Amino acid sequence: MGIKTYNPYTPSRRQMSGSDFSEITKTTPEKSLIYSLKKNAGRNNQGKITVRHHGGGNRRKYRIIDFKRNKDGIPANVVAIEYDPNRTANIALICYADGQKSYILAPEGLKVGMKVMNGPEAEVRTGNCLPLAQIPVGTLIHNIELYPGKGGQMVRSAGNSAQLMAKEGKYATLRLPSGEMRMVPLNARATIGVIGNGDHNLINIGKAGRKRHMGIRPTVRGSVMNPNDHPHGGGEGRSPIGRPGPCTPWGKPALGLKTRKKNKKSNKLIVRRRDGRTIE
Repeated sequence: MGIKTYNPYTPSRRQMSGSDFSEITKTTPEKSLIYSLKKNAGRNNQGKITVRHHGGGNRRKYRIIDFKRNKDGIPANVVAIEYDPNRTANIALICYADGQKSYILAPEGLKVGMKVMNGPEAEVRTGNCLPLAQIPVGTLIHNIELYPGKGGQMVRSAGNSAQLMAKEGKYATLRLPSGEMRMVPLNARATIGVIGNGDHNLINIGKAGRKRHMGIRPTVRGSVMNPNDHPHGGGEGRSPIGRPGPCTPWGKPALGLKTRKKNKKSNKLIVRRRDGRTIE
């Protein structure tokens, strides 16, 4: 998918860019596969803000994506490639031979009219979903299950892919987009190919209003607040934060503090962390 630029009739428009949506073949979603999203602006059931910087934004419907891909042995035809406002990747509408329709993440190179299939007997071809045991070493994959049968949880955003590096015993070793090497059960499923819409990260938002359309409210630096609002606040002019390290508004350490539990069960499945260190 290409990137389009705009005539600079305002200063913000000069830097702005967007997707040309050349891959999109259908503009309205499948009615049976959508439901309405309720806005809560980052507030919980008590009305308290639990996630900051959320609110406003355009209305959008949620597209029900089939991350499990567990309808085995039945070929499906790709009917359309669609835009999804809830994720960076595009989605593909597929129709199985028995008439059932579903949405899947659209990998790079998937076109309307192509066939896709799920299950151990499926070919190793872009868009097909197989257990890792049936996928050759070195293949690029996405939408990977961590727990067999739960559905794909890893590598689901635009332009991403993981590589199957090795198979040994009950586990396959994957190299994830972050550089982390991780073991996943061999009977977990993954989809072949690289996720499409790889140019997504080249888009320049251009202006603050476009961020508001996405439902993201402004983020204010703590250093420009008053000391009663933030630990970094106060002082004459541009002052240092006055602490050994950066903090959250509630005084907890931030920016670089590792929050992963030392005794997390899945630590033993991580061969190498994304910073190059091994888990001890």
